[in-house]
Amino acid sequence: MKKLNWGFLGTSFISLTMADAIVAEGSTRIHSAAGRSEVRLKVFAEKYDIEHTYEDFDELIADEAVDIIYIALPNHIHHEYVIKAANAGKAILCEKSLSVDMEKTEEALKAVSENGVFFVEGLMYLNHPFTTAIRDVIASGELGEIRSISGQYCASIAQFVNPHSKGALYNLGCYPASLMHLLLQTEFSSHIFENYQISAMGRRGKDGNICETSACIRLGNGVVCQLHTAEDYGLHAEFTVLGSKASLVLNSNPWLPEAEGNSFTVTPYEQPGDTRTTTAEGNAFLYQVRAIREAIEAGKTRLERPAPTPEDSRQIMQLLTDWEAATRTD
Repeated sequence: MKKLNWGFLGTSFISLTMADAIVAEGSTRIHSAAGRSEVRLKVFAEKYDIEHTYEDFDELIADEAVDIIYIALPNHIHHEYVIKAANAGKAILCEKSLSVDMEKTEEALKAVSENGVFFVEGLMYLNHPFTTAIRDVIASGELGEIRSISGQYCASIAQFVNPHSKGALYNLGCYPASLMHLLLQTEFSSHIFENYQISAMGRRGKDGNICETSACIRLGNGVVCQLHTAEDYGLHAEFTVLGSKASLVLNSNPWLPEAEGNSFTVTPYEQPGDTRTTTAEGNAFLYQVRAIREAIEAGKTRLERPAPTPEDSRQIMQLLTDWEAATRTD
């Protein structure tokens, strides 16, 4: 079987992490890379022994030898290159968040659908066995029915991100929002997101974007979720699910799972807790690369849950844009 060729759009730190995962997985290769910084592109190509480099993103997309386009560009231009890659018939991995508004999201997903190409959003942690283990607890009914979820992700990244990517919500808030989405979908199906209300408070950073926000989300069935994110302090990850019979508390960062150190505790009310660990072969990026390769080799155009489908990505973007619209910063 032909070894699949990746083409990288962008050479930022996330591209380095993905490149490391491709090398570690070992069954595909980085054929081409494109970047707007000649120096950084050269360093990236030398580090990963990439033979073909471009300073024009469109030229890389047109390269007939490239099978998979990895879009590691700022959020606000993701849709533009999803559309171009889809029109060129390429498989696509687009970094999160898929976009920064619903108009761009719909344009991107329409191009994917019309061209029948493989597509997945880079919520890499959803491919890791730790996420599967968390989801399995929900599916088993061990917690009873979900009554409440709280999630928080803060990291000091504001100085590194493009201001047009619209801040904490789309750079970090997508993580607790997408895990909440997965678990509620597992318990109640996707229809749960047809009816919800959001109220939120926050503040804006020097670039004018929302740099911190807390949201309260009330679903149509009465489940209440609280999400918080900030991009200018800390490194803190926290996630709790309260069910009618027991609670689930994540002890490690669910959004950066590694080979070791992944654990959560299930506690039936008024009883001792049960801490469970998940050991894996590597980090979430490794599993993402493997899942994409296996899907494309099998002729599929999407991954299966718990990885995000295009429909899931759309619902997550709707949650994020509604959260943004609801956030009061005055």
